[in-house]
Amino acid sequence: MENLDLKQMSAMVDIIAEEKGLPKDVVLDVIEQAIAAAWRKDNGDRDMNVRAVLNTKTGEADVYVAREVIEDDVAYNPTTEIPLKEAGKNKKLGDIVEEKFKVTSFGRVAAMTAKQVVIQRLREAENEAVLAAFEDKVGTVVTGTIVKVEPKLIRVDLGKATGIIPKSEQIDGEYYTVGNRIKVFIKNIERSERGAQLILSRGSAEFIEYLFRQEVPELENGTVEIRGIAREAGRRTKIAVISTVPGIDPVGTFVGGRGIRVQAVMNEIGDKEKIDVITWSDNASEYIREALSPAEVMKVEIDGKKAKVYVTEDQQSIAIGKQGQNVRLASKLTGYEIDIVLSKTTPKKKKQNVEDSLLSAIEETSDEE
Repeated sequence: MENLDLKQMSAMVDIIAEEKGLPKDVVLDVIEQAIAAAWRKDNGDRDMNVRAVLNTKTGEADVYVAREVIEDDVAYNPTTEIPLKEAGKNKKLGDIVEEKFKVTSFGRVAAMTAKQVVIQRLREAENEAVLAAFEDKVGTVVTGTIVKVEPKLIRVDLGKATGIIPKSEQIDGEYYTVGNRIKVFIKNIERSERGAQLILSRGSAEFIEYLFRQEVPELENGTVEIRGIAREAGRRTKIAVISTVPGIDPVGTFVGGRGIRVQAVMNEIGDKEKIDVITWSDNASEYIREALSPAEVMKVEIDGKKAKVYVTEDQQSIAIGKQGQNVRLASKLTGYEIDIVLSKTTPKKKKQNVEDSLLSAIEETSDEE
């Protein structure tokens, strides 16, 4: 058996498992995958469904090639299919038939393939095991060190594992430097065919919530609650809060004396991002008014999940915000599609004709009465 000693590999299962901190059955599965890959390289086709079984006591291995039973006299692929008449007794269409082969030797190329599979699969298994240790940390904030800055992502060393901050989870305008230590929110563990990846965030609403939880102890005892957060990282965040105890000012609790609490959060995310703390209300009209803060609202008309908000001319640009940011965040926070409408009572800057002037005078007289 050239360049691939099965007995030696069998003996190495326990050693590798201990060295890599992996379960023995995971290591054995990796080696069996490598044997199957090597056998397929020497004896079969890449489309073959091959599995290997290694006897760690004897150092011997068998491979099983699986094929699906199909109807006789039908064009078939001998690599993955077998006609019913060749499948044997008691077999029916759709059954899986396995043919057993004894592993005897491998060629040089197949042996190299096996070694590459072992190295790759062990690395993936080790990475998966490390990330599994972070399962209970998902939803928390940890401190890491930036190790690489790429155009679309930032790589952060968390000690036992490395995570990434995708572009969508970064704070807009924030500058990242290799070697800097930063706080990151562990958003999730993303698994794909290429392996598992730890997804980190600084731009999420959850990151803001976690930071406030560190600064507002009243959140832990339930005196105040966060009912909603809408964020455009690096620009503005709106956070809706409520008090469960009469007499407690929820906004003041979050802002803190002289703004110390909200400032502590801003120190972490950068002073460019503004934070609006508003009072949540179960009254939709009132909630929308609050959400559009600091704009002053004259009237709110609600139709389903749409809301018409009337403002005076001097408040229109404030309500809409720079590039529509204020109204966009308010919509996201409240769940209503908000349309900012200029109030009819707002004086117009254009030159009025005689009829308009007369109508305005009548309206003003009516208001005084």
